[in-house]
Amino acid sequence: MRQPATEPYWNTNVARHPGILRSVPEGCGDALEVGCGDGLLARKLAGRAKRVTGIDRSPDMIACARELAAGHSQLTFIEDDFLTTELPGAQYDFVCSVTTIHHMDFEAALVRMRELLRPGGTLVVVGLAREASVTEWAAFIAASPIVQITKALHRARDPQGMPVTAPQMSYRQVRTAARLLLPGVRYRRHLLRRYSLTWEKPTR
Repeated sequence: MRQPATEPYWNTNVARHPGILRSVPEGCGDALEVGCGDGLLARKLAGRAKRVTGIDRSPDMIACARELAAGHSQLTFIEDDFLTTELPGAQYDFVCSVTTIHHMDFEAALVRMRELLRPGGTLVVVGLAREASVTEWAAFIAASPIVQITKALHRARDPQGMPVTAPQMSYRQVRTAARLLLPGVRYRRHLLRRYSLTWEKPTR
């Protein structure tokens, strides 16, 4: 088994954590992180929610998350497939996912996250997509030097053993599908080759 990294680290996923944490509703009771990895974000969420559940299908990542969360009774980690595991419907005040949804069926994952939210709850998805148009490639090329410099300055690194896969959907496909499934969703394209979806579930 891999040894858990106990020192703080930074990468282009961690760079999005502050924005995610700002989106947590006041008085959040239950929060869910889909694709929690080593539990870094879940541990941060524990400072803003009464109970936090992280789910990931990687045995090594969940083992690491559980070890690093030892002594934190409000944190629960589940090793399973998010799309098929049993979770309480419409219970969570906050659901988030960081660069995980491209490992799953995009539409099925968004629908599941939507269903797990309580009315009035907030969903935040940070994802990866592929460049598929001249405009998207131009944006990628223009941002590349900044991305590389930022990574070097922060000594960017990923947790050991983190699963990696290439995104299949383009940014345009992500935006179109998200707007159909989450009416009123806020879509943003970020500098460090990420997009974000922020959505509040209607109360009626």
